[in-house]
Amino acid sequence: MFAVIRNIIAGQSTKGQESRGDQEQKKHIAAGVLLLEAAHVDNDCSAEEMEQIVATLEKKFALSADTVADLLDLARADREQAIDLWQFTNLINQQFSQVEKMAVMEDVWRIILLDGHLDQDEDQYAHKLANLLRLSHEQMIDAKLKARELFKGRTE
Repeated sequence: MFAVIRNIIAGQSTKGQESRGDQEQKKHIAAGVLLLEAAHVDNDCSAEEMEQIVATLEKKFALSADTVADLLDLARADREQAIDLWQFTNLINQQFSQVEKMAVMEDVWRIILLDGHLDQDEDQYAHKLANLLRLSHEQMIDAKLKARELFKGRTE
């Protein structure tokens, strides 16, 4: 399965044409990269943040734990090789509805707010991502407030 997913990332379908499954895998990996970036932007990716990422991907895309582990391996590799986030956000802009993009933004905020502290790099990342996802400032703040509801007892 790992080789099939790697081929999908490289843009090579086993049938020569990109299937619906290939497109779904690319979307999952793009979302995984954005979540990983949210966890790493403060240079401190905790075990709790990784657990949140895994749980989010399993729930959001109805994936097994093994599939999520493979997906995150690919997302890590793509994240390390990427120059910027545009290739991932462009794919999401093409494939996700506005509601789905808002859900991704909420997921990102959940990762950012998980440790109870919002630092400048995390805030800048969220603003940059909202811009790349073509979300308004109001939509970004709405996503932040929804995510914050889960962490009522924590401070920023």
